[in-house]
Amino acid sequence: MHHPLATSVIFLGFLTKQLKSDTQILPIIITVCTQNGSLNGLTEANRRNQRAVDSQYLISHTFYGMKKYTLHRDAAPRKSLFDYEKELNQEQLEVVMAPDGPILVIAGAGSGKTRVVTYRVAHLLERGASPQSILLLTFTNKAAREMLHRVEHLIKMDTRYIWGGTFHHIGNLILRQQSRRVDFKPNFTILDNEDAKDIIELVTKEAKIDRKERRFPKGQVLKEIFSFSVNTLEGLEETLNAKFPYFMDIIDEIAMIQQGYAEKKRAANAMDFDDLLYFWHRLLAEDESLRQYYAAMFSHILVDEYQDTNRIQAEIVDFMGFINRNVMVVGDDAQSIYSFRGANFQNILEFPKRYPEARVYRLETNYRSTPEILDLANHSISHNTRQFAKNLRAVKKNGIVPVVTPLRDVIQQAEFVAQRILELRDEGIALNEIAVLYRAHYHCMELQMELTRRGIPFEIRSGLRFFEQAHIKDVVAFLRVMINPTDEISWKRLLKMFPRIGRKTADHMYDYIKTFENPVDLFISKKIGEKFKSIHKDNLETWSGLFKELEELQRYDAPADMISTILKHGYTDYLKYTYGNHENRLEDISQLINFSTEYDSLVAFLSELSLMSGIAGEEVVTGGEEAERVVLSTIHQAKGLEWKAVFVIWCAEGRFPNPKAIEGGETEEERRLFYVAATRAMDELYLCYPMLLFEKQIGHVILKPSRFIAELDSGHYEEWQVGEV
Repeated sequence: MHHPLATSVIFLGFLTKQLKSDTQILPIIITVCTQNGSLNGLTEANRRNQRAVDSQYLISHTFYGMKKYTLHRDAAPRKSLFDYEKELNQEQLEVVMAPDGPILVIAGAGSGKTRVVTYRVAHLLERGASPQSILLLTFTNKAAREMLHRVEHLIKMDTRYIWGGTFHHIGNLILRQQSRRVDFKPNFTILDNEDAKDIIELVTKEAKIDRKERRFPKGQVLKEIFSFSVNTLEGLEETLNAKFPYFMDIIDEIAMIQQGYAEKKRAANAMDFDDLLYFWHRLLAEDESLRQYYAAMFSHILVDEYQDTNRIQAEIVDFMGFINRNVMVVGDDAQSIYSFRGANFQNILEFPKRYPEARVYRLETNYRSTPEILDLANHSISHNTRQFAKNLRAVKKNGIVPVVTPLRDVIQQAEFVAQRILELRDEGIALNEIAVLYRAHYHCMELQMELTRRGIPFEIRSGLRFFEQAHIKDVVAFLRVMINPTDEISWKRLLKMFPRIGRKTADHMYDYIKTFENPVDLFISKKIGEKFKSIHKDNLETWSGLFKELEELQRYDAPADMISTILKHGYTDYLKYTYGNHENRLEDISQLINFSTEYDSLVAFLSELSLMSGIAGEEVVTGGEEAERVVLSTIHQAKGLEWKAVFVIWCAEGRFPNPKAIEGGETEEERRLFYVAATRAMDELYLCYPMLLFEKQIGHVILKPSRFIAELDSGHYEEWQVGEV
């Protein structure tokens, strides 16, 4: 009886013999032949998606001398298992039942857009659409998983073959198959932001740019420049002119670093997040046959949060949908607040121009907020001129009128918010149903101090992301070098863990080990110690045992066991001697171990980690041990969330709106930000601002209420005058 992998190898050899003249298809055939997971690095869901594409690609080519055999999927249910009219309101129903063709859905805050997308996918499947012909693009992989899970629950039909996930996730899947077309190997590493910054720093150093002689942007700044250029499809000069004009005098040096960065990534067989979009876009733009293939493959494309897409993402959608043109985009132009990341507000505004036959639907029934809160939000956003007109209507009955509270100074503002939070808790609103929102992170400093003084537990949505913490990156570096021995950044990170090994020595060590086919063998055999005498014998023994065990576990694709082994072989002691809070860091790694059990291959696990680390996240800082905590958040990070009671602080002119945004002509985006803040509130909304501010350089400053408050009619709120007893 043949082992499945052995059968795959025989099949690979046979196909290679039959198709040896067709070099383009060979990498894809390799993917097909490794679906048992022994060689393929994708998650089970990714593997199913890859099977769908590979099978269609293979079917589209003639296999001379081979008889064709067709597998029939389970037929879609002929009769709906539920009543759409009972499950959806009239606005939602019209979208779900809409005929084919381009569709723009203007989904107001709290209008149930997730429900609409979910039911639309279910309806398409019931109409007979093939699961593998549906592409669902979301801004988090979690959102895609939840939507598809709901679809499966609705129609009791297998949705595993639907392509669902973020743009970067789908780009990763496609590039794993087509990597050789852009001169990468299929096992390329995905660099997170910190790794990308380190490579740029390395390129800068190798370019011998003397930072002592003159100021030069650091790696993180250069990464932001390169990223903005990719996502907006603008050249380096355009990007610098628009966003970084103070670097125009060194544009030649920056261009040199950009080129060196690209070369270094290619040499290491690595891509950063932007490359996942850049090379996907390039394939579609430059290869007509590939563009035709993918556009024909997907009969329906659905895009969530379309108002947050950037130019390269919008063009990818247009490329993928140019044949069937069944593109449904869902979003709210009134919640477009991420231009600083490269999001293009014009994508949603101009969708009807790019698709003249598009139907435009509006979801204006709001299930979240009271009529009073919506009246305030509607009136505020009506002052914007560039928008799709909409008027949110509440399902809820009348409630509490929003409150505008002028306070003496920032201290009294903090005292008022803290006291009112305690009162709301006594009235039955849990602390985790209360949020304090602000335009800039530093706005919450005094409030943090006041909440701490009163013993009110809170969490701050800011700080390092979980997967970008040093101890997580250390563990991941061990795993990365096991699957990609040419990963320079990971090796140098590991080498610096040795006592008395600094950056310079680590560079020398890497220059030595990269000349070997498998550097891991140097550590298992301990031969690395013969070249570098500074490595202590005990450390050599520890790393030899570690890599020996990791190599064994890698055969079984067991990332959880591999991480446990890293802890066992010296890393726990390393944490003890390196960090004062090593116990907390060990808890983080334990959580990482739990997370890794969801993946049945090491490559899949590492790909997911890299993708997740590039999506906005936060590290929680608490003011207490209770399970319930008040949320402190910037408005940008609060988008998509809701709380029963919301405080918006620092609603003062000169603070909100942001003065620099006003100077840059972004008043309407600042007003959209105010709209987003107001529509996070379900039942109670408090708009607070200090009237007096002390600044060291100029003394006391009298503050006026934000123009967004001044624009409101007095009937939209009641004003509280706060006194002291």
